[in-house]
Amino acid sequence: MSKITTELLLERAVPRSTRLRKIETLNLSKLQLKTGDLDPRLFSRLRHLQKLDLSDNLLDKFPNSLTLPDLRVLNCNNNKLEDVTALKQFPLLEELTYENNVYLTLNDDYKVMFLLQNLRLLNGKDITKLANHVRRVNSRKLTSKVTAHWEKFFRDQLPEKHTAEQVKSIKKKFLKSVQTNVVYGPSSLSEFTRWRVKMIAEEFLAYSLGLELNTDPEPEEKMDEDEEESTESPREAAEDVGQVTVTPSKRKRNNSKPGSGNKRSKSQANTEEEAVVNPRKSSRLQDDPAPDKPRTSNQPAKEATPEQGAEGTHKNGEQFPRGQSNRRSSQLTGEQKSQEQDNGVVSLTPVRNSKGKEDVSAEPLHFLQCHSKGNSREDFKTQLWSCVFEPLLDCGARKDPIVSSSRTVATCGGESVCLIDCETGTVLKKYKVATEEFFSVAWTTLTMVISDSRKKSHNILAAAGRRGIVKLIHVAADFCYGEIKAHKKPIATVCFSPTQETHLFTASYDKRIALWDIGIPDCDYNFKASQLLVLEALSIPLRIALVPTCPEQYLLAGCEGGCLAWNIKLDKEQKCRPFEAIFQFPDEEGSVTTSHRVDGLAFLNDDVVVSKSSKPGSIYLWSWSRSFDTKGKGYQRTASAVILAELEWSTTDLSYLTLSTCPAKDYVFCGDEKGSVWMYNLSKYTPAWSSAKGKRSDKRIPPTQILKWPELRANGEQLTEILVNNVVPDPTFTYLVVLTSVNITAIWKKS
Repeated sequence: MSKITTELLLERAVPRSTRLRKIETLNLSKLQLKTGDLDPRLFSRLRHLQKLDLSDNLLDKFPNSLTLPDLRVLNCNNNKLEDVTALKQFPLLEELTYENNVYLTLNDDYKVMFLLQNLRLLNGKDITKLANHVRRVNSRKLTSKVTAHWEKFFRDQLPEKHTAEQVKSIKKKFLKSVQTNVVYGPSSLSEFTRWRVKMIAEEFLAYSLGLELNTDPEPEEKMDEDEEESTESPREAAEDVGQVTVTPSKRKRNNSKPGSGNKRSKSQANTEEEAVVNPRKSSRLQDDPAPDKPRTSNQPAKEATPEQGAEGTHKNGEQFPRGQSNRRSSQLTGEQKSQEQDNGVVSLTPVRNSKGKEDVSAEPLHFLQCHSKGNSREDFKTQLWSCVFEPLLDCGARKDPIVSSSRTVATCGGESVCLIDCETGTVLKKYKVATEEFFSVAWTTLTMVISDSRKKSHNILAAAGRRGIVKLIHVAADFCYGEIKAHKKPIATVCFSPTQETHLFTASYDKRIALWDIGIPDCDYNFKASQLLVLEALSIPLRIALVPTCPEQYLLAGCEGGCLAWNIKLDKEQKCRPFEAIFQFPDEEGSVTTSHRVDGLAFLNDDVVVSKSSKPGSIYLWSWSRSFDTKGKGYQRTASAVILAELEWSTTDLSYLTLSTCPAKDYVFCGDEKGSVWMYNLSKYTPAWSSAKGKRSDKRIPPTQILKWPELRANGEQLTEILVNNVVPDPTFTYLVVLTSVNITAIWKKS
């Protein structure tokens, strides 16, 4: 019988707890625990555990599926650990100690630094700089050596028309040879070097020869009965307006170039070729085999209606967690500000310049804290990642001629997706999955058959994240009608085709982009989803964009290791496709490179692409058509990006601060590490760029305006270290939605 029971866990919690899901700190030291005592089924219920002490036990390894998605601090001192690679399952780990484990060596330290993208303290020492070197410089050098070894000794050994047996044979020889002959760094790290060389070589062969990687299957997460999906009404979402009593702190993020997968925590994969999951998205995620056949669930989830009893119990007896909408208008009177600060709630004081005027061309309307984990008023850590404005439905004569664009926006971060009215700041709806961390949302409009056989258009919201599952939500009905198990790794971003309303692209940490036909649900919400295409990338795709002039033929992706393009035309027989072009950009040394993290990507118009971050402090604008024409014929060809201009931007080297565009107004937006929003009005430049021989702008273009982050105070203390993860305008640039690293959604309105 296992030594660990539910009762023991509750007793050893700090402080003691009555529910496993509420435990954040757990002390299991000095219990003579062995590996078999760590029951994954029991530990999987510790979803909010952040600190775990397993010191002074008898552990020789970690089980591969403990499922502790929020673990930040781990103490394994004085055990018998022999291997550290299983620690990759804890992607958000920031502090790790395993001193006095006699079988662990310096090589294990380097493996941990590579596997855990967010790790900053190892055995009490700050390893940030060294870890960045391991993930970036070391990986780059080894990749170069592995590639050179193949080109020199093995490429010519493989016949142009080869059999599976020949491939198997040369793979075996190459892996043995490359581990023996590729040397880098001191001899004391030879074990780590061989480990990385084998990993890089297997990835190289997988993408060069179309082989699949062998990886351990990842267990699927399960939800307890009382932690199922829930949809909250506006009243429920606004009911619990509580007090903010703590000073916020921000999640550590990855400062390196191509890395691992947590999105800054959003899980991070961990090498130059392996992005972070959470972007700053989950643990270093190992490569998976090709995605399964489409796994869909056509059974509707339990419907949640707005009706509630007096004590917040749903009418069918289920208990749903209440929502939270801490809306705070910037237009408060002095008396209101004073009262709110005394009560400890979030209040706002706009930042003013030295002349006493607000240095903005837009005014802040609302600051919302509606994605809190467990609806906690003290949550200033949940990262917000994606938002998109709801498309307008064609309502015929009833369509309001004054409203030129939707003012409803869908936002996601943490365990929830929210729908917000930008004008009033009202949280209209809130959708939650307790075991999920949402990274991306996208809208489409489907023409559905309703009960009386009439057809009607409805907006459908797709939401996806760490679990690799796409949730399909019929917003008007407050109903999640199904899901698609799209990937075994987290999904970084999703987008719908502008021409095929049922076609959904999902970009995942498995280094693949899949195209799905989500189908159209019938009046009973039965639907059938199918996978149409799989696009193979060299590294984790972070941002994707369909080429406006040919959205059914070409897709562009910004990845951990570069910017790539694919031919996605469905009349081609090949279902699994390599990239067709990889673009090279100027690097920090003044030369050109194809290997750089592209964490921001969008089209400004039909031809001009905006991308960042081939180097710190700049954003490039380049021509899609002229750049694509520079490549040769065939697949996997290098193309030189034809640069039209360079935008001045923050000199930070922080990653995953993405950008957006407003094509109707020729605007580009990008947030920075100080909570500011950089805005660029490029209308006077675009006519020259549209010319077939448009010249590059000689000077870097400065921002037209920088919106400074206003002072926000909780309990009288100012919120600091605010990172703007995303900033999105509505199509007419009436509203600007800013998503931050401190669980605050800011809504600005153009003045």
